[in-house]
Amino acid sequence: MKNVLKNKDMSQKVIIVGTFILLVIFFSIMNPAYISYDNIMTVLLSTCVNGMLAIGVSFVIITSGIDISVGTVMTLSCVMSGTAFSVWGWPLWLAILFGFLVGALCGAINGIAVTKMYLPPFIATMAMQMIAKGLSLVISGIKPVYFTGAPGYQKIAIGEFLGIKGFYNAIIIFIIVAIVAHIIFSKTLIGRYDLAIGSNEEATRLSGIKVDRWKIGIYSLCGLFCGIGGLIMSSRLNSAQPQLGAGYELDAIAAAVIGGNSLTGGEGSIIGTVIGALIISSLTNGLRIMQVSSEIQSAIVGIVLALAVFIDQVRRRREAK
Repeated sequence: MKNVLKNKDMSQKVIIVGTFILLVIFFSIMNPAYISYDNIMTVLLSTCVNGMLAIGVSFVIITSGIDISVGTVMTLSCVMSGTAFSVWGWPLWLAILFGFLVGALCGAINGIAVTKMYLPPFIATMAMQMIAKGLSLVISGIKPVYFTGAPGYQKIAIGEFLGIKGFYNAIIIFIIVAIVAHIIFSKTLIGRYDLAIGSNEEATRLSGIKVDRWKIGIYSLCGLFCGIGGLIMSSRLNSAQPQLGAGYELDAIAAAVIGGNSLTGGEGSIIGTVIGALIISSLTNGLRIMQVSSEIQSAIVGIVLALAVFIDQVRRRREAK
């Protein structure tokens, strides 16, 4: 059985990687500038924030849940971090950790709303989306929160790693976080129970596993990744922009689903999510280079997402027969 699952997982990853390669080849033919070093670095940089959110939401999707608050939770995390540093006078390192804590706390509240208040994940996280957006605007006074007095803050994301031109620190941060997330998912109880809950929550509960506690932990982990995404975003801009964030959840969920994480739960991988995030960034970048309007870009990404879900549903129905 394990071999069958491994083979199925491997074939799915091959399809995802193949799709990514074909996408790159297509845009390279359409415009050779697409595979220039500078553009590749641009694609990787744009993948960092969306990829971070996609990794977080993947853990939730695998439980057969959803989190549409990741974008605004990211914004609230960096607004609180910026407020702690520039208004309250906290040390920068402590303000950054505080932003991570805010993200994790928002995730924990989502988990509690789902497990203890019995709210559907979509409703619980929609409420958090609205709460986080409102708090970001109120706390910031609807103005950017600048990290004044921290000249090195911007280098956290867009400093050049080892002095390599265009190879930004944000890319290294994302790679490290993705590796850690993969280890958590594939080598720890969190990943094992994540899959178990998504496959059959009631059976998992009857086996003695404290499902509610683990789901709260998984939602908290998602919030933590939002906090890290907020660090990268605010570092790139050297400020926390309270009106940013809304809409990011769509790209994150799209990346997770395109990466092979089933919306019905019980199936997925972090590697697939990372590739899915690269596909979204590459597709958006390629369409931009081809001077396709932003409206058409959104429509094409929506079509790709719908196809990914459709293919997943067809595959699952065939397996059920």
